[in-house]
This record gives sequence, C-alpha cells and structure tokens, in this order.
Amino acid sequence: MEANISYSMLTNKGERAVNEDFVEVSVTKERLAFILCDGLGGHGKGDEASCFVAGQMKVALDHSETIEEAISQAQQKLLRKQAEEHAGNSMKTTVACLALSGHSARFAHVGDSRIYYFEKNKYVMRSQDHSVPQMLVNRGDLREKDIRHHEDRSRLLRVMGTEWDTPKYQVVEGISLTGRSSFLLCSDGFWEQIDEKMMCKTLKKAGSPEEWLQEMEKIVIANGRGTNMDNYSAIAVFVR
Repeated sequence: MEANISYSMLTNKGERAVNEDFVEVSVTKERLAFILCDGLGGHGKGDEASCFVAGQMKVALDHSETIEEAISQAQQKLLRKQAEEHAGNSMKTTVACLALSGHSARFAHVGDSRIYYFEKNKYVMRSQDHSVPQMLVNRGDLREKDIRHHEDRSRLLRVMGTEWDTPKYQVVEGISLTGRSSFLLCSDGFWEQIDEKMMCKTLKKAGSPEEWLQEMEKIVIANGRGTNMDNYSAIAVFVR
C-alpha cells in the first residue's frame, strides 16, 4: 500500500435485542479491504448470516481473491450452510466491500448497505441500493431524499442467501485516490438517520476517521432515539 490510510469502525445494536450487523477488515501487503454486513432480521438468523459472510469474505480477501470472487464464494458457502442447518428461508444478509490498492479504489455491494465516496470533503457518489425505493428513484417515481422514510425501504431486491441465476453484486471501479479521499461504509440503520449534507459537514471538521464517526454517531443516536432504533454500523476511511 502506497497511500497513507487510516480507518475506524463501529457497530451498535441500537434499541434492538440483537446486533445483526458485522464489520471486518482484511489487511495484506497489496490491499486493504473493508467489509460490512447487515443481517436480515425479519428472516431469522440474520446475525449468523452477517458474521458468516463477513468472515468468509475476509478469508478470501486475505488470500488475494478479488471482491467479486470473495462475494461469490461467500454466497455459495452461505447457501450450503443454510442447507446443512435446514435454515430454509432464513440466514440472509447484505454486504458492502471496499478495497484500496496502490492509488485506486473499487467497491461492490449486495443489498442496501451503502458505500459513500467523498473527495476534498465533498460528496461524490454512493452505491445504489438494491431496494424497492431505489428502483422507484431510478424510474423517476420517487425523490432521492424520500428513500429514507419510504414505507418499502426495507424491501430488498438482492441479498446474500437467496439463490442467484446471475451474479447480483454491483461493482464500482476506476476511483483514483488522492490525498483527500474519504469513504464511508454503513448499514441502513446508520444512513437512514443522517443525510449526505451532515456527513459532509462532520467530515470537514473531523481530524481523523474516529472523530468523523463519533460526530456522525451523535446525530444518528439523536435522530433514532425512541423509534425502536435499528442496529447501526459504519466504517470510516481516510486516504491522506
């Protein structure tokens, strides 16, 4: 790794009984990769699914597999685990993965856990949710800002743990790292409680990934308190 990279991670059960989110990091000489999974609570065993997929992806990435290979292998192993444990329609999760190597970045995801990319403290882009509200936005039937409070925001179109006829991950590549690049991986329990404007505002003031996460978490907690707040997790990454 040539760039100077620092990062911070957090995961919290919010106001739920069980934390079904899981975060992980893979460190090799050639690459630094971050993994965030959000288990689907409504299907059961979401905590097992998120922990399993994150762990399997870390192993694959530690062995220099590509993000695509890591996701595909984790998907097949999760389906096998479902069958072995007679888990039926349970044990499903989202996944978001960011890989930094040399002076470039690429990321992939399945579901609605997001990856945000900022340059010089300004929001550049994010991964596109595999959800009903995102589909409505893409069709022009819903405004972007209304995704967070849409009644179908939890209806996912792609997840890990459901049979795929074709690969369901979405890849973004060709991101050139500068000395002012920043990334945020987060579950829906996090991004639903803080908008991009506040992400940028806190980023401008933050001297480290830890500070950025701490300030964003204050906003997430303030906005989510008393609402049966979902699990929330995030990974902040600075390239300086």
